[in-house]
Amino acid sequence: MRRIIEIAGVIICFVLQCTFFQAVSFAGIVPNLLIIITSCAGFIGGKRDGMITGFMAGLLTDIFYGNVIGINALIFLYIGYINGFGNRVFYPEDLKFPMVFIALSDISCLFLQYFFGFLFRARLELPFYFAHIMIPEIIYTMVVTIIIYMPVRGLVNRIYDRRREIQ
Repeated sequence: MRRIIEIAGVIICFVLQCTFFQAVSFAGIVPNLLIIITSCAGFIGGKRDGMITGFMAGLLTDIFYGNVIGINALIFLYIGYINGFGNRVFYPEDLKFPMVFIALSDISCLFLQYFFGFLFRARLELPFYFAHIMIPEIIYTMVVTIIIYMPVRGLVNRIYDRRREIQ
């Protein structure tokens, strides 16, 4: 049951990111909801759950937008795993911790996507990409995180509380 809810959460975030947030984008910049849900699953559920959620989110991104299937799945998988290390020090009431982890995750994801997507094709416009794509997306993702963190945290907490009750 928990995996079905995780899959549904990833699909809902993907659909929202591709539809609603495309309509309210600023200069073509859309917040990365998949990073938010992957990070939340990582630092609330642990390394394994972060990896599974990240893999699903990355695979979905690769299927719809990727040139090569697997690059984003691997990037999101690692991001979920690294966020899982924060599970031991995570306090649900604290908003600073998730904000820092989500911002670092978004920077890492964008840099790795730049590295695999552009640098291998000898496009070396990192300052332009950093100033016009990375910084605005990070800021937009942080604003959206402030708005949707509490509902996402509540949903993820319910999933993991039920898992603890069953075990």
